[in-house]
Amino acid sequence: MDYKQMTAPCGLDCFNCQLYLADKDDKAKAALDKLAQLTGVAPEDLQCRGCRAHLGKIPVFKIYSLGDDYVCGVWRCITEKGHDFCHECGDFPCELLHPYADRADRLPHNTKVYNLCQIKKMGLEQWAKGPGAEARRIYFQNKWTLG
Repeated sequence: MDYKQMTAPCGLDCFNCQLYLADKDDKAKAALDKLAQLTGVAPEDLQCRGCRAHLGKIPVFKIYSLGDDYVCGVWRCITEKGHDFCHECGDFPCELLHPYADRADRLPHNTKVYNLCQIKKMGLEQWAKGPGAEARRIYFQNKWTLG
């Protein structure tokens, strides 16, 4: 798997996302279909290949009526600065990564900064095969504990 292609510049682990996995996993497909039904957006319009493949125009934005021309601010910034990931920037972490910037109250985006720090520390592939592979399972299925 191309982990760089499937990890967003902001640190989101696209390779674990149900909108990405829907054509490979029955549970993910059911979740995508349910989201499509709840939002009135066709399942094929929600299927995602990661923000790099969509050039920052992430399909889930259709749910929020942001328009077809809306491009993720982090994607735009990272592209303009020529970095692969936000942690490579001298301004890291910045306001674009603040949890309120992208609806962290409803979406699992508060893992971004932690993921970026782990990628910087461990390297992309080691992170993706270790903590990155487990992140969403822990986030959604386990009780949270510290230490």
